[in-house]
Amino acid sequence: MAALIRATVCTGNAHKLEEFRALFPDWELELLAAADFPPEDGVTFADNALNKARYGRRVCPADRWMLADDSGIEVAALGGEPGVHTARWAEGRHVEKLLGALGGTDDRRARYVCELVAIGPDGTEARGTGILEGTIALAPAGDEGFGFDPLFIPRGETRTVAELGDDWKAQHSHRALAAQALRDLI
Repeated sequence: MAALIRATVCTGNAHKLEEFRALFPDWELELLAAADFPPEDGVTFADNALNKARYGRRVCPADRWMLADDSGIEVAALGGEPGVHTARWAEGRHVEKLLGALGGTDDRRARYVCELVAIGPDGTEARGTGILEGTIALAPAGDEGFGFDPLFIPRGETRTVAELGDDWKAQHSHRALAAQALRDLI
């Protein structure tokens, strides 16, 4: 039997902690208790995730793994934006802001991207990437998930992530894909 992995999730977002607990059910996870986090000013999602994980490594007990992610949405008609600026761009109005930005454009291609980084007690760094391709709906639908989920229709599906639900998301989301890639490395 493998040893229990104890990790600190380097975020202040309690909702994200619950999502990570679903993705890493055999890990013991806790939320990073910190007054401030480094700014998310990296050029890529991987830069931001690594920066958060390294910050956690500096301020947390040395015997724990650090687990951090950065994720967002890239929309083709917006030149790949909002990308690494997703959280700040949306300002908590994800659905309204995206529909307004797209207007009546026919190009609705988009993708969710997640970069997940883990740093072990010995300093070993591992990274998992998850990408979920899809399109943006003309109107929101569904009541599960959060953020852009009421608008995002994954490739091969006819319903939004919010309609498909949290159980589907736990298996198929960009974060789930990144977690599986990371788990395969550790």
